[in-house]
Amino acid sequence: MMENNNHLNGHASQFADGNDLVVPELFVPEHKVKDLLNEAEHLPRQEIGTLDLQWLQILSEGWAYPLKGFMREEEYLQVLHFNTITKGEDRINQSVAIVLPITTPDKERLEGAKAIGLYHKNDLYAILRDPQIYYHRKEERCARQFGTTNKDHPHIKLIYESGDWLLGGDLQVLKRVKWNDGLDEYRKTPNELRSKLRELGADAVFAFQLRNPIHNGHALLMTDTRRQLKQKGYKNPVLLLHPLGGWTKDDDVPLPVRIKQHQAVLEEGVLEKDSTVLAIFPSPMLYAGPTEVQWHAKARMVAGADYYIVGRDPAGVSHPLGTSATPDGNLYDATHGGRVLKMAPGMSRVHILPFRNLQEMEKIHPRDSWLQKLGKLYMTTTAA
Repeated sequence: MMENNNHLNGHASQFADGNDLVVPELFVPEHKVKDLLNEAEHLPRQEIGTLDLQWLQILSEGWAYPLKGFMREEEYLQVLHFNTITKGEDRINQSVAIVLPITTPDKERLEGAKAIGLYHKNDLYAILRDPQIYYHRKEERCARQFGTTNKDHPHIKLIYESGDWLLGGDLQVLKRVKWNDGLDEYRKTPNELRSKLRELGADAVFAFQLRNPIHNGHALLMTDTRRQLKQKGYKNPVLLLHPLGGWTKDDDVPLPVRIKQHQAVLEEGVLEKDSTVLAIFPSPMLYAGPTEVQWHAKARMVAGADYYIVGRDPAGVSHPLGTSATPDGNLYDATHGGRVLKMAPGMSRVHILPFRNLQEMEKIHPRDSWLQKLGKLYMTTTAA
């Protein structure tokens, strides 16, 4: 059953109204790059880590519209307390904090600067303008974003290990982030995805977020969604198959293995190849459950999706204390992600497609050869 979350007044969904819209990016025009490179030679430098560079990529490509850079404190507080960013009279969903931690020595060195060069492995990526430095209240951030402060949570561990101060400011990004891992061709910006969807003649776009190989339940869910959209009168619904490509915990399946499996699923006809766009979503994973699933849906909406499939326990993770903490041993209730997303502020035109269990979907799509084929693909492409 499809549900339309249309009871709120947020307008971030302007980006779901048509793929002819242009998503604002933070890249400087090519003719200005040389002057900024020269300027950067006289600016204080801040080295950023790989996780920070992943967030810089998110910001530069427009996924986190309307953010113009790493959050200043006012934006940070809006996100922590309201899961939104205010732009004029609009409330735009932004449920996760996108911040740049720095150390106390960095703070002392950078205080008073009007602009700062951001470097990754001594390579200049951006200039941060009108910087603001504020205290990184890690316990508050974790409690509000994750619902726990347990340091055995995989992303909370990273937060507590990061700097004690946050550096916010507007970004002028000098070049596109490339990872040179053989997968950059799949890292499409929101504008590139909109262009591709327009080229395919999509009259509906449904997105599926995943951080694991496709299994039977996933495939049935995507197939059933296409069927429902055609029943509603759409002629050419297109699937945005959009695996997360940023940081994940160590025991998750590596991105190259997942992409290989997704490619095989398309080549073998498990999903309709000609009406599916396989691309990588560059965001890091937070494992923040219902809070994070709003970010996943909002970003796909920016990329042109107007339908979003919500799986079971989206962005979930085991509780660090296991069944001694919760009856099922999980940090979040498996149904809360989908339920929260239907109530989320600033997501008024996103159609939420709730998870159906495997038994329910198999009544509509009896098991046949393609499901057996999918099982074999899962085994052969993940056995590495």
